[in-house]
Amino acid sequence: MSSFERMAPDQVARLALALCATAEALGQVLSGDAAKLMAEDLADYPADVVAAALKASRRELTGKLTLAAILQRVQAADGRPGKDEAWSIALTASDESETVVMTAEIQQAMAAAQPVLDLGDKVGARMAFISAYERLVTKARAEALPTTWSVSLGFDPVRRVTAIESAVRMQLISQEAGTKYLADLRIAPITTDGQAIAGLLTGTTVQASPKLREKLAEVRSIVEAAKARQDRERLKKAQADRVNTYLRKRKARVAIAAAQSKEKH
Repeated sequence: MSSFERMAPDQVARLALALCATAEALGQVLSGDAAKLMAEDLADYPADVVAAALKASRRELTGKLTLAAILQRVQAADGRPGKDEAWSIALTASDESETVVMTAEIQQAMAAAQPVLDLGDKVGARMAFISAYERLVTKARAEALPTTWSVSLGFDPVRRVTAIESAVRMQLISQEAGTKYLADLRIAPITTDGQAIAGLLTGTTVQASPKLREKLAEVRSIVEAAKARQDRERLKKAQADRVNTYLRKRKARVAIAAAQSKEKH
């Protein structure tokens, strides 16, 4: 069962029309029946995500519009880490002092790999993890399940706070969830540093000690660098999309001109 709210019948009907229009934009004729079937298959996903996938398909595809191509773009937007990143997160979580934010699939795959890792076979553990992780992600995506992130708490209290703050800043967990985690940890704002830590999520400004300010500044710089990298990648992709669109249109104009010239002769 999907955890997303299924599209309403009128949304499915509009989606079928959008599929026909997208296929036409790619030089393909999609029958009404085929469009309805594809729309039904896509109705378990959020409408805005499907709309973005269709837009990406119009920009990127050079062949026929297929359900697989659309699903590939829909599923790529779910935020699940790739297998290598997931393994890195899982390894970090194996250090009991670290607090790590991970997906449900990472947790389950690590449970399968942990016995092998405990034997000291890191290579075997990685293979077991990736096999389980890819199977779990495939299953979750087939069922249109949204990505769920949770916090695996470590022993180090300072790392707990910085990890939770990072997760909130990266929008992996909500501010409300972050505040709850801090409350559950009973991080009482008794000292100045305690008040500063609590203020990270409540918005209350309290001057922290130089050591804590340095630590928090380091975390913020890491998060901001990651965000800047994501922004650069989005900009680079947008520029590439514009170039591809221009080239495709120019190719179409050349083909039309050649066809018209051929007709005249």
